[in-house]
Amino acid sequence: MNKMLFVLSLIFIFSCVKENNIIPTSHELKIKGADLSFLPMIESKNLVFYDHHEQPNNVLSILKNAGLNTVRVRIWHNPIDEHSGLNEVKQFSQRIHQAQIKLWLCIHYSDTWADPGHQEMPVAWQGLPFNILKDSVFNYTKKIILQTQPEYVQIGNEINSGILFPFGNLSSNESQFKELLNEGIRAVRTFSPQTKIILHFAGHTNAQWFFNKMTSLDYDIIGLSYYPIWHGKDLNALKNNIEILSNSYNKEVVIAETAYPFTLTWNDWTNNIVGMENQLINTFPASEIGQKEFLTQLKNNLMLNEKAIGFCYWGAEYVSFNGPTATDGSPWENQALFNFNNKEVLATDLFRN
Repeated sequence: MNKMLFVLSLIFIFSCVKENNIIPTSHELKIKGADLSFLPMIESKNLVFYDHHEQPNNVLSILKNAGLNTVRVRIWHNPIDEHSGLNEVKQFSQRIHQAQIKLWLCIHYSDTWADPGHQEMPVAWQGLPFNILKDSVFNYTKKIILQTQPEYVQIGNEINSGILFPFGNLSSNESQFKELLNEGIRAVRTFSPQTKIILHFAGHTNAQWFFNKMTSLDYDIIGLSYYPIWHGKDLNALKNNIEILSNSYNKEVVIAETAYPFTLTWNDWTNNIVGMENQLINTFPASEIGQKEFLTQLKNNLMLNEKAIGFCYWGAEYVSFNGPTATDGSPWENQALFNFNNKEVLATDLFRN
């Protein structure tokens, strides 16, 4: 090939790349998901949701039509009402499977929220000797896995500090913490070997310290939460830490939770978690476009790492549901993927390839 022909060939190739907006080193994400754990409760309020074309439809169908392929659902052991309990989660899981969407089960191993500051043991397990507690974790995990058949499962939620306190407190009982995790893992491997196992850490800056301790455990995917309000506003730092984690442990990585506001105003009288300018990333305003651009940057960063397999948007359906003056409504209404008229926002385009 002569020099002129070679140059012309390069010009043609790069023009095609630019024309089709192709990132040569990118890959398609396996998981384009949303946590819809509130949906059964919100559907009981008979709210009407709308797609981009202002046509009424149910949330699951709207988001699937937008390209969503995975739904994350939390499960609590014995909640104070039916929401997030096994019966509700089992019924919701059946709907998700029927819609040909993958199920990501998030096991809290608690009767209520489990997170870095709260890992409260279910009341039914309190007072059990450690060996019996391990059996309870194994048998409970077996039971819910067989009844829901998830493609992905989290053994615990945001387990930075441990699980099932006081026995599984990471700072004081690291060996017991790992024994408890291992019982959940063993149940999944035994009764649902095709299910991928996620260990979930909130944030990313201290994640290497945590996953260094997890090297003896048989899991598949590193899960990270990333909210700018709590985990830093530097998307490049997140990108770099994902690279370090995926290479250090040869694991796939998923953003298990993320969200961003489309406004700083409110639609009920419940205080919103994000409501001030200083909680935002300067380059992404609290608007539908700003929300979409934040998620676009996050998604593009993931697509540049072969081991980064996707993201899950938390509270996509968590709109104001108790009326405009409710003080016990949604603190997340301005970060949902539906606006204050319950219409699909621009950011749902991110579920498409």
